[in-house]
Amino acid sequence: MNKKSFTVRELIEKNDFEVVYEAENAASTHLYTTEFNRPGLQLCGFYTKFVPDRIQIIGGAEWHYLNELDPKVREMRLKTLFEHNIPLLIVTRDQKIFPEVIGFARQNNCTILRTADSTSRSVHKLINFMERALAPTLRKHGILLDIYGVGVLIVGESGIGKSETALDLIVNGHKLIADDSVLIKKLDRRLVGTSPKITRHFMEIRGVGIIDVERLFGIGCIMEEKEIELVIELTQWDDFADYNRLGIEDEHISLLDVELPFIEIPMRTGRNTAVIIEIATRNYKQKELGYNAALALDQRVLDSIQKNSKK
Repeated sequence: MNKKSFTVRELIEKNDFEVVYEAENAASTHLYTTEFNRPGLQLCGFYTKFVPDRIQIIGGAEWHYLNELDPKVREMRLKTLFEHNIPLLIVTRDQKIFPEVIGFARQNNCTILRTADSTSRSVHKLINFMERALAPTLRKHGILLDIYGVGVLIVGESGIGKSETALDLIVNGHKLIADDSVLIKKLDRRLVGTSPKITRHFMEIRGVGIIDVERLFGIGCIMEEKEIELVIELTQWDDFADYNRLGIEDEHISLLDVELPFIEIPMRTGRNTAVIIEIATRNYKQKELGYNAALALDQRVLDSIQKNSKK
């Protein structure tokens, strides 16, 4: 996977910062880290270990320090900061932008943003955005649905019947997140799936064509994103295959180094795959709550054997 990044323009588009000045290269200026800097020491003239390619944040303490400086000294300190080619400066608490800042930003291709939020709140929002933007990402061929509150990723070879099965599930009241192509991001130890923006809420049904799920079934049948908790693979029925018939031992699959429960469901004429997936999801939820039907049956059989052996 290539090193992840986001551009200054993307940060502007996906957040509610006021744009004081947008540099001409905002769409091509990439940021690669969730780290940021509050340049208090730099405004005092100390640049040892300074990393200029991070987002720079002027909070209340920095702003009041600058405001109390002699205007000529302040201008010199700001000029030096911008000459280090910082990509982005954010001013919090809706504080006044010093007049010389815009000129320095224009000269050094630095975008200036402002927010009314406190510095701590602004940092929290920035970190959330940056972690998502820079999270390891995988594009998976499949369908992601919310079934009984569980994020279920349905995979299988092309033409196996994933979309038709998903359509049955949507008709039954479950929610579509992504069809055909699922974008999966790793956030901490969670995998969150969403749809590419261009195909969001659309499905392809062979023989019918493209359908808009939101228009056909309503906004209650779609979601923007969902944590993936269960992976189900639809496969062609094989009379000689050794399928898991009891479910005593759980299978898992690894996506982005995260282990997820995995179930294989063979497709065969006459099987109601949508209902089977619903049952599989309910059964998964029961296991999460500590009840395994296969183990319960196994224990019942053992108890019966022991009881009969004592007679």
